[in-house]
Amino acid sequence: MITASLVKELREKSGAGMLDCKKALEANNGDIGAAMDWLREKGISKAAKKADRIAAEGTAAIMIDGNTAAIVEVNSETDFVAKNPEFTGMVETILNAIIAGDPKTEEDVLALLTEEGTVNDLIVNKTAKIGEKLSFRRFMKVTKNDDESFGSYIHMGGKIAVLATVKGANAEVAKDVAMHAAAMRPLYVRSTDVPTDVLDKEKEIIKEQLLNEGKPADKVEMIMDGKVSKYYEEVCLENQIFIKAENKETVAKYVSANGGTIVDMIRYEVGEGLQKREENFAEEVAKQMERK
Repeated sequence: MITASLVKELREKSGAGMLDCKKALEANNGDIGAAMDWLREKGISKAAKKADRIAAEGTAAIMIDGNTAAIVEVNSETDFVAKNPEFTGMVETILNAIIAGDPKTEEDVLALLTEEGTVNDLIVNKTAKIGEKLSFRRFMKVTKNDDESFGSYIHMGGKIAVLATVKGANAEVAKDVAMHAAAMRPLYVRSTDVPTDVLDKEKEIIKEQLLNEGKPADKVEMIMDGKVSKYYEEVCLENQIFIKAENKETVAKYVSANGGTIVDMIRYEVGEGLQKREENFAEEVAKQMERK
């Protein structure tokens, strides 16, 4: 009898998916060693060997289904694989699972069921098939009211994905907001979203800059107000000058002029904050050729 604990043990040793481990054990009468060999022969256990590789390429993608939307980042080792139908199909499957489920954490997403086992099993199996480390990095699932609109924008084939939600305005306005955010990289939606410690640190830097410039100490506080406003213009979506505006109106004013307000904005840029591989293009092509 193939027990759950036996399947779990083989999964931990091989890095293969649950279904593949069960098949391997059934084909080898529960013998772990023979099952490991079976997986190696099938090329399935090689996924585990890729666990320590750097996967900082990949794609950011969005799915909208009525009043529900999901945005994800899924990583690969190379940009070539990010365009592979096997990879993009996997990302779509993950998005569908998130839309259908109720995940709160990345671990919850990995446990969601698909037609190919859990999302984690799916990723492990695709890693073995594609030949690169693949990893699920992050997600957000968003729901909106009927008087709100989603706007999505994908830049450079998935290098940047932005999901915007506006209240009162239509989807076209929401998409304009998403396009602006893709280009201008706001860190926050509104000035009140800036964490107190971040703002305090910025004020310290501004103060030191003003004093180093020789500004009188009694004038620094007054000048700082203008500097802080300038900081908000740089990092807050609502305060930024709308990229399509001819009269230098802010994004907030653009949305307001179209009868709405900004509810939220989520912006994913693939690989941001991750360690990048130092590898030139020629080497990457050569490695891809070797896999064919």
